Amino acid sequence: MKQLHTFDEVFDAQKVFRRLLEAMANPGRQCDIRLQSEKLFGEAPDMLALAMTLLDASVSFCAPENPVLTEQIILLTHAKSVSPEQADYLFISSGDLLPTIIETAKKGTLENPHASATCIVKIPDGQTEQQVLLSGPGVDGQTGATVPCDIMQAIGLRDAQEYEYPQGIDYIFLLPESKLLCIPRLVRMEEC
Repeated sequence: MKQLHTFDEVFDAQKVFRRLLEAMANPGRQCDIRLQSEKLFGEAPDMLALAMTLLDASVSFCAPENPVLTEQIILLTHAKSVSPEQADYLFISSGDLLPTIIETAKKGTLENPHASATCIVKIPDGQTEQQVLLSGPGVDGQTGATVPCDIMQAIGLRDAQEYEYPQGIDYIFLLPESKLLCIPRLVRMEEC
């Protein structure tokens, strides 16, 4: 029997999960999942690595305007594909879709802020970068980071929603070369 993917659903998923936790607990820190994502094929192996780590049949997702990625995620995880308004996880491969998706994404409730969406956004290569300051949970006072312009746009769109504390959406950004950078919902970003 020929095996298409060599991504181990236990050991590789654990490695991706640990790096994701490190990136989420340390906003602005880049964590590498290249070794694990190289074990997958398709147009977005890094997104598939995250999908195989985070999704199962009990959660929902949406990969707007990307039927190929949607089919691959369904085949690998058995997660349910739904509309962006209902999705627990949003796999966004184009920055052009961000304004519409962020406006309609689940933001959680005051009683259940964790019932919000997690947006996984692919950042294209070759972007100009901006120096920013991050503050909030996971950051001791303020910390500096250098981020691509698309991340600044995404955070600006999130902040424009004026979520009531502690509501909001979490961001997982996939940078070139399969690096993760996370900005949780309560972390604030400002230009230096």
